[in-house]
Amino acid sequence: MKKVRVVIWNEFVHEREEGAAGDYIRTVYPAGIHACLAEKLAAADLEIRTATLDEPGQGLPEPVLDETDVLVWWGHCAHDRVDDSLVDRVQQRILAGMGLVVLHSGHYSKIFRRMMGTGCRLRWREIGEKERLWVVDPSHPVAAGVPETFTLPHTEMYGEPFDLPDDGKVVFLSWYEGGNVVRSGVAFRRGAGKIFYFAPGHETFPIYHDANILRVIGNAVRWAAGTILPPRVTPQPEPPERVATENPLKELDTKELHDRKQGR
Repeated sequence: MKKVRVVIWNEFVHEREEGAAGDYIRTVYPAGIHACLAEKLAAADLEIRTATLDEPGQGLPEPVLDETDVLVWWGHCAHDRVDDSLVDRVQQRILAGMGLVVLHSGHYSKIFRRMMGTGCRLRWREIGEKERLWVVDPSHPVAAGVPETFTLPHTEMYGEPFDLPDDGKVVFLSWYEGGNVVRSGVAFRRGAGKIFYFAPGHETFPIYHDANILRVIGNAVRWAAGTILPPRVTPQPEPPERVATENPLKELDTKELHDRKQGR
C-alpha cells in the first residue's frame, strides 16, 4: 500500500512565547500543534512529517515540498514572515495536484489567500464560548464517520461574513453560543489540487485533542491526496491534424515575442 506523504506545517511561535500565555499554551500543546497533530493523526496509510517556520527553507525546501502529497497548514501571528517565493512554490505544487488542508487562523495565510483570490477576512471573538458544528453535506468524504452535529465546549468564534469565493463546497457549518454562524468546513479545487479549510482550532483550547475534529482532519488529508502531475508543456508547434489555411505571418519571426511572454 502506497502511503500518503503528509507534511504538517506550523509557524510554531505561540507555543514558545515567554510569559503566562506561553506557559498556558504549552500545557495544551507542549511540543507544538504540529507535533500534537502528527501524533494523533498517525495511521498505517499516512507517512507524516512536521515542518516549522524557523527550519531551513522555512520548513519546506524544494526536496521536502517535492515529496509532499498533502500539506497541512497552521499559522496565526507570523503570516507576514512566510517568503513569497515559498508561496509561489507551494501554489505551483497545489496546481499540479498536491492537497492543502488549512486550519483555523490559516485562513489569513498568504498561501490560502493566494489560492482563494479573495481577502479571506471574517469576524472573530475570543471569549471561550461554545461552538456547535453541523454536517451539511453528509455525502462528502471529509464528513465520513462524523456525527451529524457535535459541540466544542470552548472555542474562538469565527463568523460571517467570511470572504470566500463562491465555488467552495460547504461541508460543515458552525453556530456559536454568542449567536454567530460561519461556513467552518469548505472544500475547493484549484488546478489538479484539492483544498479544504477547517475553522475549529486554537492555540489556547485543546480542540486538536477532540476525536471528531481529528477525524475531520484525517478525512480531509485522505480526500485531498491526489496524483501529482508533471509540469505541463503548453507549446504545440505541430497540430494533430493538417492545417490548410496559409499562415499570413510565415515570413515574420515571432519567436522572440513568445519567449519574452513566457519568461524564457
